[in-house]
Amino acid sequence: MKMLQQVLRLKGLRKKVGSRISAALALTIALGLPLANSANAQDVGWPEKEELKFGFIKLTDMAPLAIAYEKGFFEEEGLYVQLEAQANWKVLLDRVIDGQLDGAHMLAGQPLGATIGFGTEAHIITAFSMDLNGNGITVSNEIWDKMKPFIPVEDGKPVHPIKADYLKPVVEEYREAGKPFNMGMVFPVSTHNYELRYWLAAGGIHPGYYAPHKGDTSGQIDAEALLSVTPPPQMPATMEAGTIYGYCVGEPWNQQAVFKGIGVPVITDYEIWKNNPEKVFGVSQAWADKYPNTHIRVVKALIRAAMWLDENNNANRPEAVRILASSSYVGADEDVLANSMTGTFEYEKGDKREVPDFNVFFRYNATYPYYSDAIWYLTQMRRWGQISEQKSDSWYQDIAKKVYKPEIYAVAAKALIAEGKANAADFPEFDTESGFKPPQSEFIDGVTFDGTQPNAYLDSFSIGLKGETVL
Repeated sequence: MKMLQQVLRLKGLRKKVGSRISAALALTIALGLPLANSANAQDVGWPEKEELKFGFIKLTDMAPLAIAYEKGFFEEEGLYVQLEAQANWKVLLDRVIDGQLDGAHMLAGQPLGATIGFGTEAHIITAFSMDLNGNGITVSNEIWDKMKPFIPVEDGKPVHPIKADYLKPVVEEYREAGKPFNMGMVFPVSTHNYELRYWLAAGGIHPGYYAPHKGDTSGQIDAEALLSVTPPPQMPATMEAGTIYGYCVGEPWNQQAVFKGIGVPVITDYEIWKNNPEKVFGVSQAWADKYPNTHIRVVKALIRAAMWLDENNNANRPEAVRILASSSYVGADEDVLANSMTGTFEYEKGDKREVPDFNVFFRYNATYPYYSDAIWYLTQMRRWGQISEQKSDSWYQDIAKKVYKPEIYAVAAKALIAEGKANAADFPEFDTESGFKPPQSEFIDGVTFDGTQPNAYLDSFSIGLKGETVL
């Protein structure tokens, strides 16, 4: 009877936290066996906190969280997880800081921005990069019609990648007519903000500066294109209403514009910076210090989810699309989600092209938190004035190491390898990995980024702050 009561209690707990618990784990606990000896414990200590709530925004790149839940990877780590959609990125960050959320799907710039005190100040860290690529830039039909005369054509179709050079005459036309050229991005420290700015500046269009030391956080000082925040799900409707002429956002909101017939995605972030890091899983440093085993186990589950999403040449993507289409997750039509998640991307209506790496979750070491990725974001914060003054190269490295935690990732990955759930060949060589990728040159403007030399990188741009310049 006592054993039955324990099992019933576990069932009640499972219902309470909205998760599932494996029969093997339930039996282990019900029988009173030592948890450390269960098949799930391995060399990582048992989680200090088992009931967890994670936040996310309704975008396809929250997929590792959904898959880790739906496939039971969290429960196999002894974690009972609730996933909860958040209203916007600021609310999400604030709830991680105040402890209402244990962790969250975050913009890669959020832990960095918070830690250096741009916006809400708090020490946020990440030990897991959620994906590569996944964003696009869309313009309204009106703007597309104005751009088309400037775009090279081959076999009746526009030649890609489409550069902002072809948008520049349109922006100038609007400025001469006294009309502000408004565009949307999702958050001041979002990848989307930096990618849109990068693309515009590469085409000679100034996207504006921030000056937080003067109290100006608009990001529109000296701007030729005026960028402002619009929540991702509202992007298509905001553009359709004419409030903005284009936007940079993650999926499915670029493809949604195509399906609604209101706009044209002109470029993906894969074409702006090949295999760029996108979202991360963020927690507070205080939470990570208090629950180190829990943190490692969360990362283990997320790594397995990422592996599942990419395995067998994306064979699981159709199932992932069905999962993400649920209103509990992204809540978009399966056809819209499949347009990008299954290795294609539609630009103009009917112009669907193969982009097999539009969404990458595991291959190319996508999940590893590289210091150099953090430094790229910090250089963009400096370039556009979110970091007001010049910083030394060592400062960039110190902040990267304060926020990005590959050592935690390595413990999680090694545990999975030891358990036979992952292959060592699919990860960096942890004993020799420096955390810095080799210099990268596959940007739309051909500029090379070397994470060990951030100031030299900033000096290479004609548009943007550099050196001792202070607004």
